[in-house]
Amino acid sequence: MRYIPHTDEDIRRMLKVVGLNKVSELFDSIPAEFRLDRSLDLPQPLDEESLVRLLGSLAAKNTASSDLAVFLGAGAYNHQIPAAVDQLLLRGEFFTAYTPYQPEASQGTLQAIFEYQSMLASLTGCEVVNASMYDGATAAAEALMMALRVKRKRKRLLLSASVHPEVISVCRTYLSESKQEPEEIRLSPDGLTDLDSLSSTIDDQTAAVLVQQPNLFGCIEDLSKIAEVTHQAGAMLIVSVLEPVSLGLLEAPAKLGADIVTGEAMGLGSGLNFGGPGLGIFGCSQKNAWQMPGRLIGQTSDSDDRRGFVLTMATREQHIRRARATSNICTNEGLCALAAAIHLSLLGKNGFVELARINAANAGAALKRLVKVGGVSRAFKTAFFNEFVLKLDRDVDQVLTDLAQAGVIAGLPLGRFYPELNDCLLVCVTEMNTAEQVKRLAAGLEP
Repeated sequence: MRYIPHTDEDIRRMLKVVGLNKVSELFDSIPAEFRLDRSLDLPQPLDEESLVRLLGSLAAKNTASSDLAVFLGAGAYNHQIPAAVDQLLLRGEFFTAYTPYQPEASQGTLQAIFEYQSMLASLTGCEVVNASMYDGATAAAEALMMALRVKRKRKRLLLSASVHPEVISVCRTYLSESKQEPEEIRLSPDGLTDLDSLSSTIDDQTAAVLVQQPNLFGCIEDLSKIAEVTHQAGAMLIVSVLEPVSLGLLEAPAKLGADIVTGEAMGLGSGLNFGGPGLGIFGCSQKNAWQMPGRLIGQTSDSDDRRGFVLTMATREQHIRRARATSNICTNEGLCALAAAIHLSLLGKNGFVELARINAANAGAALKRLVKVGGVSRAFKTAFFNEFVLKLDRDVDQVLTDLAQAGVIAGLPLGRFYPELNDCLLVCVTEMNTAEQVKRLAAGLEP
């Protein structure tokens, strides 16, 4: 069966329109040394049953996730996603959960996004939460750019060194065009944002301070004190929450002084799925909403007093004049937002709190077990959620290699980002990690 529908005559006519003689000329912009000058080395065509058998044999070479004990977090967290989430996403009402170009005809899509916004506003403490941010890293970068718009005369941006380094990298990339170079606030010895460093660095030219809660090391930042220092200087506080389940136990960042709350909601409804898709969280106060990227869905009523939903605000160029666009980052993440809303609805308020408690308890129990291993100690002795840092008296990379061969993905080697922590390992424990898996990790860490 041919999978190319065009006839030779179709191709000839198309080439004539663009002024070319053969299809290969379409690729002349690619240097010759990077072009394949032979046919692809593919096997002979197979009938359907033979193809299914071949694909099955290839799939069998993969390691089943159930055979692995995974303790890797650092921004992407392994949580159980109820089967009902995926099943409900298959309903016909949601097949077109994409950008609501005609909002009045997209009531189901608008309501789903409205419910998501309402739930995330409750969790973050923000007055408004938008929809359609790609992921936690780009949401943080957009927040910094928003702060520069709100604080128009201020140009300095401060980032805590306890923010995920890859988030910081994305922020620097975003800001490179505007010639803004964010400055880092150093770490304190206990793995937190150094308040003395913040106090001595911030000034009346600072537009915003970005911190993460919990931070990269799983440590709980004192947001109230950070907010006090930040606001005394007239700057905005941006808090990034990459582990949304933590909001089941920790106070909402906006209630502790955050002006903008960003984060990653992948752990709600979407799952890891080989690294994605992400779902960026972005919330702020109502007075600053017009500087926010993305879109806001509102609830209203029609002339017959029937409840309805409207596209209250859209700051992307597809809806308004390009020159007036706040940001062009946001495609519609409506399906992922819907998954998050379904997941949160299934858990309910009490279930979400209980999930967070189970995570905290599992991580606490694991830490107690692991520090009993010879040559293993805790690097940062402060309150934490889900993640903690272990200090090893031997080569971390070799330990990770040995554990991987035993089916244990032990965590993130921090020397990759912090040379001074090259003997440290970031370990994440969620509700998905069993006591038996922790026992396997402990055995692998034994000298």
